[in-house]
Amino acid sequence: MTTRTYSGDFYELLQGYQAQTGVRLPLFSPIDAPQPAPNAALEVHGTTVIALKFQGGVLNVGDRRATAANAVMYDRADKIIPLDDHTLVAIAGAYGRAMEVVRYLRHAFKYYARSQLQPMSLDGKLQEVSRALSANLPNALGGIGLFIPILSVYDPDRDCGRIFFYDVSGARFETPEYGASGSGSERIRGVFDYITKTRGAFSQRPLEEVLREAILLLDIAADLDAATGGIDKVLPTARYVNREGVFEVPEATIRDIVQSIRNGGNG
Repeated sequence: MTTRTYSGDFYELLQGYQAQTGVRLPLFSPIDAPQPAPNAALEVHGTTVIALKFQGGVLNVGDRRATAANAVMYDRADKIIPLDDHTLVAIAGAYGRAMEVVRYLRHAFKYYARSQLQPMSLDGKLQEVSRALSANLPNALGGIGLFIPILSVYDPDRDCGRIFFYDVSGARFETPEYGASGSGSERIRGVFDYITKTRGAFSQRPLEEVLREAILLLDIAADLDAATGGIDKVLPTARYVNREGVFEVPEATIRDIVQSIRNGGNG
């Protein structure tokens, strides 16, 4: 039996496994991606995920609703997911397909760290996400796998949090203060500008203040977008990344903020 060595690229390892075993890996076989029937209805995925900088890191908040067309399929979906100790991804779109890519990215980051005895660089992580989205493009264009992620990272070289968003083809862009994705995001884009112009940059404010702003923004999105879950029946997910790692905001803290908003408090 022939033994191959690999350079540390998890994608190359998967390709070698596919060649040796004949097992098809659909995520990385875009040419063979299934095509929808001519009259097939496109999937509609409603959500709102938000990424905001704060002093020393990045906060991610997302609703829990997963929809297909006008039906609520699931109201406990976790759309803010850690990829490693200093990376968060917020997903909006085809939830099942997005989770496949998330699992791949987690394994890719771990495989690199174990094989190279060092964490993957920030640029390497960004390229890995771009490659996964590019491989998924045929599914997205076919209407069966469109999703748009927001990547939030702590950059040790700059000692700050950074936010990157992507288009469907895998092209990436960095945003200086905030990012949002999903069907409700367009309803609140103007509110981001209003907050930064009247209250100052998010990146200069403490986590507690930014968390309240994020939950309020999510509440506004839910009011204006029927596909975005609210903040009352099911509490949103909130996680943040900073120099110490990735952390989840306790439900009790979120519940107190929601109650304050409902009581008309200014926080």
